[in-house]
Amino acid sequence: MIPAFINFNGEILPANTPLLTTANRGFKYGDGLFESMRMFKGELKFADLHADRLQRGMKALKIDGYSQMDAWFLKTKAEELAIRNKAKHGRIRLTVYRDAEGLYTPTQNTLGYCMELTPADEPRYYLNNKGLIMDIFTDIPKPTNYLSNIKTCNSLTYVMAGIFKDQNKLDEVFLLNQNGFLCEAGSSNVFVWYDNHLYTPALSEGCVEGVMRQVVINIARENNIAVTEAQINPDILYEADEVFLTNASKGIQCVMGYGVKRYFNKLSKTLIDELNKL
Repeated sequence: MIPAFINFNGEILPANTPLLTTANRGFKYGDGLFESMRMFKGELKFADLHADRLQRGMKALKIDGYSQMDAWFLKTKAEELAIRNKAKHGRIRLTVYRDAEGLYTPTQNTLGYCMELTPADEPRYYLNNKGLIMDIFTDIPKPTNYLSNIKTCNSLTYVMAGIFKDQNKLDEVFLLNQNGFLCEAGSSNVFVWYDNHLYTPALSEGCVEGVMRQVVINIARENNIAVTEAQINPDILYEADEVFLTNASKGIQCVMGYGVKRYFNKLSKTLIDELNKL
């Protein structure tokens, strides 16, 4: 479904309105970051967690005005946009860019933003009926630095991973970090269930600090499921009992296979049930 309206710097406009010039720093340099969020029944989910991550990301990128992007702002703008698009459920993307001139060095650090809503029919999170078939994308390892945990607009690694995925007829791919350890998936965080213990790559491994990643960690701990953020050798994928992916848009997606290995999805079902209770 194509959205009818967007919010561009506080103004509700038709989604097909020409807005950006070639001077836009997001276009030229990927100078910005974004949040992917989910709305159910007209309400933005996990707004506090999204606002906290967004504000910390803006601070790290030295974009002014981060205090404006609090949970109240996100919820209010998302709900306003949903009403204009006549949608109760949908996926929200908020892109924040540095609204300035200059070459690599900006002339100022003022924020600009655009909020988009893609309507959806689902009133809750659903586990995928068919598990994902995955492989490892090795062409471009992801670096580990303080920018690695932020969802920046510089997404070429994920673009190339997506092309690799399509060329190899895969559903999704695993990404490795610069040291060869498991980092994340093309658009999600990764969880591995092995020997009755749940593992996910630590933030120090360069993965995006996913909101749903933190929600699932919290759910697991509240249900007495042992969970550890760790450095993970990708060889564990051959031994794991279950592997699943998480992001704010889809919740939890189970993986069916990696190479000749096949996985169960019992834990995924339990966790997505608990997720929907929230």
